[in-house]
Amino acid sequence: MILIADSGSTVTDWTLINDDKSVSRYSTKGMNPFFQSQEEIETEIKVNLLDKLKSKSFDGIYFYGAGCIFGKQDIVKKALESFFTSPVIEVSTDMLAAAHALCGNKSGIACILGTGSNSCFYNGSEILENVSPLGFILGDEGSGAVIGKLFIGSLLKNQLKEGLKETFLSEYKLEQGDIIDRVYRKPFPNRFLASLSPFILKHIEEPSIKNLVLNTFKDFFQRNVMQYKYQNEKVHFVGSIAYYFREILEQAAKEMGVTIGTIDKSPMEGLINYHMK
Repeated sequence: MILIADSGSTVTDWTLINDDKSVSRYSTKGMNPFFQSQEEIETEIKVNLLDKLKSKSFDGIYFYGAGCIFGKQDIVKKALESFFTSPVIEVSTDMLAAAHALCGNKSGIACILGTGSNSCFYNGSEILENVSPLGFILGDEGSGAVIGKLFIGSLLKNQLKEGLKETFLSEYKLEQGDIIDRVYRKPFPNRFLASLSPFILKHIEEPSIKNLVLNTFKDFFQRNVMQYKYQNEKVHFVGSIAYYFREILEQAAKEMGVTIGTIDKSPMEGLINYHMK
């Protein structure tokens, strides 16, 4: 049996590949060692995953996650070792998950557009180049968090269609002070900002909102993808933002001279295929 986890900042998707190659799926909250301690990750596993699994022993555990950079991987690995036994426990970045899922054993440019954003050039076996995403304050162009940040800033400064602010505040049951509190004082402001994307998508035909999304996608291409040899490679995407805003993403790519390949909502199907092989 193999246990695979794909963890973003918001949700962790778990898939158990059984001996007969059937799969079982579970979900927990996102686990990010950049923001969370080993104890916090252990609590999430214990409360929301452990009882769902019939076995605690596996042939391999492969955890891919946001924040699982060098120096932080041991936090997740030790948390997993607290509950499970396996001869192989590998903790890798969500970027490698995207590369494995989207490209398999072929070269390509793999990108993530979800709560955060990231990109890499993958040669079919390893990541050779990676432009640092820098997070939603300094980077993360095209991500749900940045789209939410740009939207809420424009909304509160009265730069969008008249009446939209009142509609938004009413629908989300928020006041301006609540928003400031969620962004500047409470944990995981990136999750809060990304959670606004359904409202943005619902009003995407509003020209000012459409241009806001289009421009941040173009920024993503300019500041990330175009630093690789993109002219000879297809650019593949995984993540909810890429999936649901696909039409505008493709428009941005066309305007920037970038060739789009696969766009998947989640890397999990690709990861299942990769690890089964």
